[in-house]
Amino acid sequence: MAVPPSAPTDDEPVPPGQGSRGTTTILCAAALLLLALSLLGGHDTSSRPADASRPPHAPQAAPVASPLSGRPVGKHLPRSRPVRLIIPKISVNAPFTDLDLASTGHLEAPPPNDTNLVGWHAAGPSPGETGTSIIAGHVDTATSAAVFAELSELKKGDVFHVTRADGRKASFVVDDTETFDKDHFPSARVYADTRQAQVRLITCAGDYDRAVKDYTANLVVFAHLR
Repeated sequence: MAVPPSAPTDDEPVPPGQGSRGTTTILCAAALLLLALSLLGGHDTSSRPADASRPPHAPQAAPVASPLSGRPVGKHLPRSRPVRLIIPKISVNAPFTDLDLASTGHLEAPPPNDTNLVGWHAAGPSPGETGTSIIAGHVDTATSAAVFAELSELKKGDVFHVTRADGRKASFVVDDTETFDKDHFPSARVYADTRQAQVRLITCAGDYDRAVKDYTANLVVFAHLR
């Protein structure tokens, strides 16, 4: 992760591993992304805002047919709430919280006062269910590194797990890890629905922009159910 050119002020995040320098927490996470709901078809939409299919500042993307036709491809599990995310390679063992959409169409960020917490888009597919499940986490805060500080270390073939409320453990294999500029975020590729059970782990990346108090890019880990 690129570091701001000089020491952060109290409302700027501290690069992972550099200790406490302030008290105000930055909502720096994938949850600050605009969620292109038109690409998340095939699942319950009752809790989604009526106008959220085209958020006001969402990256433009080609529409994807929704819901997808045909039978599920590969292994999949029934719907169940995720309980913990376990990523052995980077020593992550974190509980989940539900994330909804703000009135702006943004996916809400996980609470900033708990650095060991991840959120999932609760109106979309659950991890292990057929479709694209979105899991967001902070990379850092104003005071310390956070749960996804080392997410960029994941490589193709790495495995992580989601324990679920139904007692099952869903294991996922990483297909790719990529960083995208927020101004050119490929919503269709990241959020498009699929007949396979897939997960996206998303957090902030790139340079820290002092003017907008946010990072310039997002890191996305693409994975499928093993």
